[in-house]
Amino acid sequence: MAIDDKTRTELEAAAFRRLVEHLKTRTDVQNIDLMNLAGFCRNCLSNWLKEAADAQGAALSKDESREAVYGMPYETWKAKYQGTATPEQIETMKKVHPHDHGH
Repeated sequence: MAIDDKTRTELEAAAFRRLVEHLKTRTDVQNIDLMNLAGFCRNCLSNWLKEAADAQGAALSKDESREAVYGMPYETWKAKYQGTATPEQIETMKKVHPHDHGH
């Protein structure tokens, strides 16, 4: 089935919103686990949103893009849900993503 560009954009936006809502409910899933297994995390997703806004000339700050993805200010999410990474998780991160520090 062929779909037009407008419909494709609407479907992609709906899938993005569903992914974000899913990640908001799965606070047990740590960003480092996402990075180690999938190569992206909530921070990446918020960065991609910010980059898209910048490309369109839309006013969206880094804090606003993170809040859109996390459902709350990033610092609040970190305080409530972010656990301490295990040495094994950190070692995997270094091997899999040697240049992605800060996740």
